[in-house]
Amino acid sequence: MSIFEVVMLVCFGVSWPVSIAKSLRTKTVTGKSPLFMAIVCLGYVSGVLHKALFSFDWVIILYAVNMVLVAVDLSLYFLYLPREGAPASQAID
Repeated sequence: MSIFEVVMLVCFGVSWPVSIAKSLRTKTVTGKSPLFMAIVCLGYVSGVLHKALFSFDWVIILYAVNMVLVAVDLSLYFLYLPREGAPASQAID
């Protein structure tokens, strides 16, 4: 475990709840990239696998939490995407 790895994961981890909260509040996903989020999620999966197979320690929890947060944000992208193209009268529920 490296303190730098922990700081990186905590810093990245702070941004995802903010992004999720914005999506939930505005119900829009304008400006978000599903490809970017999928690549980031894949990176966290790689981090979890590395920690599980080669360097097991508690930092695996940070990788897993970040991975779940990115997956939630990606799910919200696909949930709210149909609203983006809908006329304004249909977008209001």
